[in-house]
Amino acid sequence: MGLHDAVERRYSLAQKLWWLILGRLAAALLLFFVRVVWVHGSGQRAWPQMLPALLIVCGLSLLYTLAHQSSRTLLLQTRVQFVVDIMLATWLVWSTDVIHSPYIALYIVIIAASSLFLGSRDAVVISVACAVAFTASALAVLTGFSQPATRDLLAAGSAQTIQSIGLFDVAFLVVGLLSARLAERQSRSDVRLRAATQSLATFRALHERIVQSIRSGLVTTDLEGRIYTFNAAAEEITGYKEANVRGQDSSIFFGDIKEIIPTSIESARPGEASPRFEADCLTADGLRLRLGFSVSPLFSEIGDTTGTVITFQDLTKIRTLEETSRRQDRLAAIGRMAASIAHEIRNPLAAMRGSIQMLRADMDGESAQTELMEIILRESDRLNRIISDFLSYARPRSIIQSKVDVGELLKQTFTLLRHSAEINGSHVIKEEVPGSPLLISADSEQLQQVFWNLARNALQAMPDGGTLEARVKTNSKERLRIAFSDTGRGMSQEQVERLFEPFSSTTGGTGLGLSIVYQIIRDHGGTINVRSREGEGTTITIDLPSESPTQEENARSGKVKVVM
Repeated sequence: MGLHDAVERRYSLAQKLWWLILGRLAAALLLFFVRVVWVHGSGQRAWPQMLPALLIVCGLSLLYTLAHQSSRTLLLQTRVQFVVDIMLATWLVWSTDVIHSPYIALYIVIIAASSLFLGSRDAVVISVACAVAFTASALAVLTGFSQPATRDLLAAGSAQTIQSIGLFDVAFLVVGLLSARLAERQSRSDVRLRAATQSLATFRALHERIVQSIRSGLVTTDLEGRIYTFNAAAEEITGYKEANVRGQDSSIFFGDIKEIIPTSIESARPGEASPRFEADCLTADGLRLRLGFSVSPLFSEIGDTTGTVITFQDLTKIRTLEETSRRQDRLAAIGRMAASIAHEIRNPLAAMRGSIQMLRADMDGESAQTELMEIILRESDRLNRIISDFLSYARPRSIIQSKVDVGELLKQTFTLLRHSAEINGSHVIKEEVPGSPLLISADSEQLQQVFWNLARNALQAMPDGGTLEARVKTNSKERLRIAFSDTGRGMSQEQVERLFEPFSSTTGGTGLGLSIVYQIIRDHGGTINVRSREGEGTTITIDLPSESPTQEENARSGKVKVVM
């Protein structure tokens, strides 16, 4: 702290010394021009008398500047400059009739300036020096030591002249004492101001450190909802930087909170908990987050409400875990039912199908009964597929890990898809795969089933044709990203939220294909991101780890992020 104060005082004195040099030069120029104009009006020429003094001041200013640049003895330079100023003022007074000289006022200016630049003690010393210099020059002129006394001095008498000299000396000393007193008060005020400023800076730094260290997002806004501050946790949660969101409306993160703010301010009473709210927002990467937040009033020093403080947390993982838990509970119940009903349905179904086939063989090919039997056979096949999908979802087989080139696997899937019956002439299928292999540890059969189900689901969403595009790349987190985009009819928010639930088909299928996709991706430690708007198509993005996930990682994964 002492070193910091010393550096600060030195910087302040150096700056003041520049002002002293420039101010002296400006005052000399002003006096020169005023004197020339004043005397010129009376028909005399004053510039020969004032020009030497002006040149001396200019030369001294140049020397002072060089000394300031090359030397660090700032206090000594300042004192020397004031001593030289006293000598210059005395010379001007001596050469202009002493007591009647208009330049006596320069002594007062020097004394007042010394209190500003040097302090109280030096101001008293400068005032005494001014009094001594003026008295010595006046007595020297009065006694004829240097030059004969003027007629005005001789006519006034020595007693009256000495009285005038005494009055001037008293004035100098009084001005010096007053200046010293003011300088002392100014010094104390500067010390208090510096202490208050340092305390405020320390408090502000502590406040900023506390705000930045809070692991919850913290946003302050004005009463209109415009963002003012945005702490580090808020940046980490949302992916936005403070500089990019400052001044924007807070509704980009918390929805329409104009009705929430008055309610929160009214409920901010002692002993009452602040109400909690939830809202969905998009991150800088376009992912959807579920935020839980509370709003508190921000008060000024006089107690007026000037804005709001919003604290929030990312509830996406919690809500995902809750949804995963509910889905697993449903899956467990379905699994218990699957074993008991599979044979009860399949055995009679197989018997019925066999019987119909035997009857079909004895019937004519074009009769009405034959057509009805074809319908029964077709529907029995569909029922068998539903049961197969149901058993695959309820009792998935274990993952067989191996090194899989995802790009090559996607190409193989799309090759089969192009030759399937679900493709019509208005469908366009494109894949974007890097030239180098993208290897991950996964079950190739299950991963191909994921690709097949997502592609078929996209084609079913485009019955009148459209474009299906798949892209494979490595994202910024060293995870593999596979994105399927279609230009189909899209989905509503309710449909997206129930997309991976069993028997919640949006395309008229069994409603188990995407549930199986979700289960496979979860078992591989991946995440699924769904972005869809009605009439604008759907994009489903899968992120898979590049290494084989552990059992613990599988339990934490399986997140579904939905963006509307």
